[in-house]
Amino acid sequence: MTTTRFAPSPTGYLHIGNLRAALFNYAIARKAGGEFILRLDDTDPERSTQEFADAIRADLEWLGLTWDKIETQSARLDRYVAGAERLKEMGRLYECFETRVELDLKRKKQLNMGKPPVYDRAALALSEDQKAALRAQRAGHWRFKLDHERIEWTDGILGDLSIDAASLSDPVLVREDGQFLYTMASVVDDTEMGITDVVRGSDHVTNTATQIQIIKALGGDMPRFAHHSLLTGPQGEGLSKRLGTLSLRDLRASGIEPMAVLSQMARLGSSEPIEVRASAAEIVEHFDLSSFGAPPTKFDVEDLTPLSAKVLASLSAEDVAADLQDLDIPEPLRADFWEMVRDNISARSQMAEWWDVCRKGAIAIVADEDAEFIRTAFDDLPPRPWTKETWGNWTATLKAQTGRKGKSLFMPLRLAITGRNSGPDMASLMALLQSDPKI
Repeated sequence: MTTTRFAPSPTGYLHIGNLRAALFNYAIARKAGGEFILRLDDTDPERSTQEFADAIRADLEWLGLTWDKIETQSARLDRYVAGAERLKEMGRLYECFETRVELDLKRKKQLNMGKPPVYDRAALALSEDQKAALRAQRAGHWRFKLDHERIEWTDGILGDLSIDAASLSDPVLVREDGQFLYTMASVVDDTEMGITDVVRGSDHVTNTATQIQIIKALGGDMPRFAHHSLLTGPQGEGLSKRLGTLSLRDLRASGIEPMAVLSQMARLGSSEPIEVRASAAEIVEHFDLSSFGAPPTKFDVEDLTPLSAKVLASLSAEDVAADLQDLDIPEPLRADFWEMVRDNISARSQMAEWWDVCRKGAIAIVADEDAEFIRTAFDDLPPRPWTKETWGNWTATLKAQTGRKGKSLFMPLRLAITGRNSGPDMASLMALLQSDPKI
């Protein structure tokens, strides 16, 4: 069975970059009829909070990315201990005692000598007496001893990859304070949970190489790996400094539609055009991992606004029934109101603005040169009830009386009635006005 996972750390809010990994793994599992696991990487007790864990779940629920089960790494620490012990018994996990300052000095020295800044494995030369003496001074950390050979795999996006393990530092798997780092916890979880496919950002390629050796050492089955491109800003700049403004919770608060976000992320960086989809299930149906490429992918948050407008324009009155009810729109008017407004908004919050225009009118905008025309027009308004035909009949009469036509006829009327120079079809709007327009 195909099994995928999304493993965010509850140390902050999900941002648009996180979503790509979540969506890709979700789509792969759902398309294969498999299992999608939400796995919270909460092994850092100082930075992980319940607030962020709850926010992650809320963001995924908003998007409709449902999980089959949820796991927390903090509840699996015994499994990481067992895995570490197995690696120690094999001689693949060894204790080191260098401080961060000492390691930094080593790296600088290697760089000055024109050598790659790779850990020199000095700890392997320590005698038991030397280790005991160092333990009396400080706690040690533990590194995985890489086999110095080429690590090769076929990536689902990047194609055939090959990395020389000799060019990599032996990765630290356990910190001085006993905390298991991402690499260790992830490998144990992926192995024991039967993860078959792992999709994540291209910044994890080197990490994947080391994990492949750890998986083999622990006797696990190798998942299929794929590394998607990283997002940049619209000019190719890094997003790291802007991620605070690109959190999913902020996009939700700004009124962006979830299907606008999913539709964009399901195609951005692929060879296929972005198309607005109606549901997460439809996203899954059309998802194709092989269509994505390696180059950095430009993302502009401003593109989500017109996509949201398209999503809203595709919805029926039934789809937004709760929103219409919340505005206290009389039930007989709701369908007509939505039909009028849906092509003219990019966020649901804008419905309230147009209902205010219908319910109590707007502050009229009247140019000096149009003042007399508007007074005449309002004096000639036919009596209620107004229908969709009222606008056409009224403007036809005004055209005959004043000689105005086209923009000079319609725009002053729109500005005087709505206080805006654009918006819904005026014939539909007139039928919904609850009070006479005033100047």
